Amino acid sequence: MNWIATLLIPLGGTIIGASTVLFARRSPSQRLHTTLLGFAAGVMVAASVWSLIIPAIDLSSHLDKLSWMPAAVGIILGMLFLLLLDTLVPHQHLSSDTAEGPISKLGRRQKLMLAVTLHNIPEGMAVGAVIAGALTGDSGISFASAAALALGMAIQNIPEGAIIALPMRSDGMSRGRAFGNGVLSGIVEPIAALTMVLLYEYISPTLPYLLAFSAGAMLYVVVEELIPETQQGKHSNIGTIAFAFGFVIMMILDVALG
Repeated sequence: MNWIATLLIPLGGTIIGASTVLFARRSPSQRLHTTLLGFAAGVMVAASVWSLIIPAIDLSSHLDKLSWMPAAVGIILGMLFLLLLDTLVPHQHLSSDTAEGPISKLGRRQKLMLAVTLHNIPEGMAVGAVIAGALTGDSGISFASAAALALGMAIQNIPEGAIIALPMRSDGMSRGRAFGNGVLSGIVEPIAALTMVLLYEYISPTLPYLLAFSAGAMLYVVVEELIPETQQGKHSNIGTIAFAFGFVIMMILDVALG
């Protein structure tokens, strides 16, 4: 598969999810919302482990007993990076009435979109880092692995696209504008991925760190935002079950295709 097509697969998931606003009449129920978030969290955790952290450790095998170090450093730096963005970018989560980040004149809709956009940055970096690893030719990472990760991100982007577009429609926005904003929230993903790919010639020596960095950023999103939201209300058990399904599906994709 052409690497450019692979890079765009996750955005396709966002477009599919956002398109639900063109025929759905209301926002997803709390039960469905929790299910979608739990599934997305499971996919992201499995992708972090199988597609990013384990390859980062394998690429550092020449360090013998210190082969864990690049992965550990990368994970911590990735989490700190998302913490910094979380602090500097005004945003608001769907389940919260309180905005986060610096004081801003942006409206609730814009802050909701920025919250999803923050999720998509590490996902794009992850796909781009794996594609870059495949392009180097000597990392042991295959294009099949990159395609598996991109497909997994696309699957979990479907609920994310719906989660951002449907509430905007419920708030009175037209179907077309709500769909456009849902798609726009996912544009940052291929941009982040393309940035990593364009730098692939310089990435090879630091690839283990970059893979783990992307994993750390995604794990931050899961622990800080997705899992807490799935545990609110009376449907928390459904979110947990959906997490397991998302985890297993992404694990199967990576092992079977990678």
